[in-house]
Amino acid sequence: MPSPAPLYLDTADAVDRFLSGLTGVRAIALDTEGASFHRFVDRIYLLQMSTLHHEAVIDPLPIGTPEKLGALLEHPDIEVVLHDADYDLRLLHQDYGWRVTHLFDTRVAAQLLGIRAFGLAALLERYFGLKLDKKHQRADWSMRPLTADMLDYAAQDTRHLLGLRDRLHRELEQMGRWHWAKEEFTRAEGTRWENDGEDQAFLRLKGARDLTRRELARLRELVRWRDTIAAELDRATFRVAGNEVLRDLARVAPTSREALFAVKGFPRGMNDARAAEALAAVLRGNAVPDSELPRFPKSARWDKDPDFDDRVAKLKGVRDVVATKLDLDPGVLCSRDRMEAVARRKPRHVDDFSGIPELRQWQVEVLGVDFVKALASFKDDSPYKPG
Repeated sequence: MPSPAPLYLDTADAVDRFLSGLTGVRAIALDTEGASFHRFVDRIYLLQMSTLHHEAVIDPLPIGTPEKLGALLEHPDIEVVLHDADYDLRLLHQDYGWRVTHLFDTRVAAQLLGIRAFGLAALLERYFGLKLDKKHQRADWSMRPLTADMLDYAAQDTRHLLGLRDRLHRELEQMGRWHWAKEEFTRAEGTRWENDGEDQAFLRLKGARDLTRRELARLRELVRWRDTIAAELDRATFRVAGNEVLRDLARVAPTSREALFAVKGFPRGMNDARAAEALAAVLRGNAVPDSELPRFPKSARWDKDPDFDDRVAKLKGVRDVVATKLDLDPGVLCSRDRMEAVARRKPRHVDDFSGIPELRQWQVEVLGVDFVKALASFKDDSPYKPG
């Protein structure tokens, strides 16, 4: 049977009336729609929510912050169910300052069960035989008015989420992994939007480490040029000029309009004023004194340990064996950065893992004893301290 059209709420009064009717609700399925594919600064353009008996799409553009929704999401007795919650949590914090306090992430739950196809569409097909239509996956959710088809598409992401939550929760309990999930959810509840290091974002571009320091200076100026235009037009940065184009410009260092447009991928529709600004950016990069050229920040230094790589390899071998036994993706069981943290700490007893904040307690539970045994074969048991 076709699902009824979701309520579309675009006035503060309508939202308040709807939310006031949710008395006694103990679980809310939530999703957000941003427009990072289209806009320079991403924000929430739609909020979709479902309970066992209610479904609505809230349009925050005409109403601002829906305060009553924030109160529900931050209530410790109301479970908020999201799929792949990380970015949604960041946007909720960025736009409204909200922090979910009782989370269930269906993606994380599926991964802890050993499910490899953990996208929402794959999970709904696996558990309910449903096939989601993803035709609006790249839609511009900042556009108005929204079509009825787009609203229904948005609503489908929460329509079955509570039922999926129940199925995953049941399996986690049956496999003795529910406490794993609870630990992951609790950690994720602290997720917030962070703007630290934006001035150094150019260093994170693909291929940046292949550039000289002079080329990095040009790249920094070109990124600022591109981002200024993108902010002015409220357009995604890649729609102005792609990162690969900026990297190539930093290498070539064009000094004329002709040389600028000869770089593959440089927008042919760029007007003369913008093109002149790009050339000026290159000149600014050329003018940076040698002593002020950008460099990559030094990674954390550690006392020299010739056995470090061997320790990590030993831990990886243990991890992979346990992952096979548990039918888990090895990266889900324990990522490389966490194994490196263990290798640096060199725990001699399971109790020593309490000093490794990167490691989850459930990971210590299933890996701790074997990790200690694996590291016991190394002669150097001295602590591995930062240098």
